[in-house]
Amino acid sequence: MFQFTLLGTGTSQGIPVIGCACAVCTSRERADKRLRSAAMLTLNGKNIIIDSGPDFRQQMLREKVQDIEAILFTHEHNDHTIGLDDVRPFNFKYEKNIALYATTSVQGDLKRRFAYAFEANPYPGAPRFDLHSIDKNTPFCIPTLPDLNVIPIEIHHGKLPILGFRFGDLAYLTDFKTIENDEFQKLIGIKTLIISALHHEEHHSHQNLAQALAFIEQVQPERSYLIHMSHRFGKHRVMQRKLPKKVFLGYDGLVLESLKPKIFA
Repeated sequence: MFQFTLLGTGTSQGIPVIGCACAVCTSRERADKRLRSAAMLTLNGKNIIIDSGPDFRQQMLREKVQDIEAILFTHEHNDHTIGLDDVRPFNFKYEKNIALYATTSVQGDLKRRFAYAFEANPYPGAPRFDLHSIDKNTPFCIPTLPDLNVIPIEIHHGKLPILGFRFGDLAYLTDFKTIENDEFQKLIGIKTLIISALHHEEHHSHQNLAQALAFIEQVQPERSYLIHMSHRFGKHRVMQRKLPKKVFLGYDGLVLESLKPKIFA
């Protein structure tokens, strides 16, 4: 059995949004305060992170994370990568490199953003990484967690191909608008779907709530959790009452469990 923690469930601006006085941004409810979207899978006491956005440090401190095995990247946008420098305490404490799993395109972007860490002779104190290439066609395992098979799923963030991930009977899909049929087949049989739902209006690169609910109806999971919601989505307490049964609003710190961590394509 593994645990899956929603580290952040907000959009690139987070909630509250700087300078905004709307009902969501001024809410005192804990569930209405959303850090940038990221997640953590924990199996046998080992942690795998999905995306390291600008709130990575805060998320690690809040969850009292002592060590991580790897970071999986969905895509290269700032709100999913820019906190990568904050892996350094793990480098220093355990004297190890942190394994990064990303497409070759995302790796190229990381090398540009964090060039100082990828130099032939990086300065003392720079973060240290081991890069591992992944693609939509090849399931993979983290060496220290050989019983966990990770299935990449290509989705489209507007015109940008990005990755979601399936772990056993749970799938995590953030920042996406469309999916090809071959990739949709990888979702057959899942029990838990975590899916982005930006707000209520049409958007060029994200599903809105109506589109996310239609997608859930196609997949037919046992339960679904919405993430990557903007302050225009509405207050958590109000919107939860409007959702279909077995569809829930995710919130920062929510912990889910799955009973089947091992699946092979």
